[in-house]
Amino acid sequence: MAFIAGAGATNIDLLYQGMERIPDVGEELYCKDFSLQLGGGLPATLINLGRLGIETKIATELGNDIFSNFARERFAENNVSPTNLYDGDGIPLNITSAIILPQDRTFFTYGKGTIEPDDKAKEMFYNIAKGSKITMMQLGGFLDVYKKLHDEGTILVLDTGWDDEMSFDKYNDYLEIADYYTPNQKEAMKISGTDNPKDAAYALKKYFDRVVVKVDKDGCIGIDGEEYFFVKSIDEFNNVDSTGAGDAFLSGFMYGIFNGYSLKESVLFGNFTGGKAVTAVGALSAYLTEQELLSLKDKYVHLI
Repeated sequence: MAFIAGAGATNIDLLYQGMERIPDVGEELYCKDFSLQLGGGLPATLINLGRLGIETKIATELGNDIFSNFARERFAENNVSPTNLYDGDGIPLNITSAIILPQDRTFFTYGKGTIEPDDKAKEMFYNIAKGSKITMMQLGGFLDVYKKLHDEGTILVLDTGWDDEMSFDKYNDYLEIADYYTPNQKEAMKISGTDNPKDAAYALKKYFDRVVVKVDKDGCIGIDGEEYFFVKSIDEFNNVDSTGAGDAFLSGFMYGIFNGYSLKESVLFGNFTGGKAVTAVGALSAYLTEQELLSLKDKYVHLI
């Protein structure tokens, strides 16, 4: 059976809502709402893909702590099969406490951010990703695995996130083997050294025949061969919390690529899943089923 794979750190979010301000040092305030959720990043994208009916596999680090057990349960109920790369006694996840205020938010996080794989971890990831139709790429220690999968014909989708020093030269090894790269407009302009998203998209043609640049709440730019296009967002989704919108976009986009849809259709799917994600607080609170996604496509096919 075809599947999608990826390797990345698992993130846990503790979300505090219903406070008017952040407490000062020595103060204690009570909030009205609290939730414990899996956070954003690669695991969130794989979970959203699992919710769309695609088998997904993740190589990650999980311990014997309550947060790791919570993550295992969330993976299991969302069609994601985890392979554990961690054998220590600590808490190997990233755990973020987010205080969400009416007009702003603040975060503090425990963890190391990313996985730092040794040779054993790289081999374990390769063994689960081998044969995947698509593998998600992240910057870090798995480049040799991505190169091997690329040579074997796996479709590679790169998502980098922001980096103050991002450039074509710095990311060249990843860009050369990726089939798709999905930056937002700020990332695309930074990496390409351009000052507008359209020029950034054309600069990315250096590496890609099929280019995608997310233009935040407005929609998404695409270039397919020689055709430039723009797929706008839809208005029916009310923005409550933008956390996880990029991860959700990526799930819809990869759903389209996985199932053989055109680049325009895949971008449209991404706009749907990204738009739905912002309608509730948390990276994974609001999502679409496959049936809902396909119904939206029928409703908004005129956008492409």
